[in-house]
Amino acid sequence: MQKGSVVMVTGSNMAGKSTFLRTVGCNLVLAMTDAPCCAASARIAPVSLFTSMRTQDNLQEGISSFYAELKRIEQLLQRIAGGKPVFFLLDEMFKATNSEDRYKGGVSLIRQLSVLNASGIISTHDLNLAKVASQRLPIRNYSFNSTLKDEKILFSYKLTEGFCTDFNASALMKKSGIDILPDV
Repeated sequence: MQKGSVVMVTGSNMAGKSTFLRTVGCNLVLAMTDAPCCAASARIAPVSLFTSMRTQDNLQEGISSFYAELKRIEQLLQRIAGGKPVFFLLDEMFKATNSEDRYKGGVSLIRQLSVLNASGIISTHDLNLAKVASQRLPIRNYSFNSTLKDEKILFSYKLTEGFCTDFNASALMKKSGIDILPDV
């Protein structure tokens, strides 16, 4: 990835998006410490790795899941403003809020990160966010896909260029006993 590149990764549930982000982060740390890493080849400049994954609420401090996410994003923006190169990994950005605000905040943050010349990877289930962001902003889209065959979900666990072309949440809900309405 070039400096200032933002990659958006979409994919169905359990297809490997979060695991991919963790793998990228671990390999980046290994590479920067001259340890063996999983890569055919790479050119890596020293960067500060920033992650926002598995954010949690804190009832004792009165922090909701969404506010915890916002605090992490605030820390990311402060670190970028500090002038040192940052590589970010954001898993399911703004997952703890409604779809309209997630969309507005997502497009706005991606634009802001692009303007700041920040580099990183964002995963999302929000295909609309990924499509609109790529129409308005210089981001690249990749995906992890799955197929449904004989009521079984099969995963390739291969990163492909473009948007996610399938969804499996309804099939997973159905397997969990939820009667999915056909007309919804």
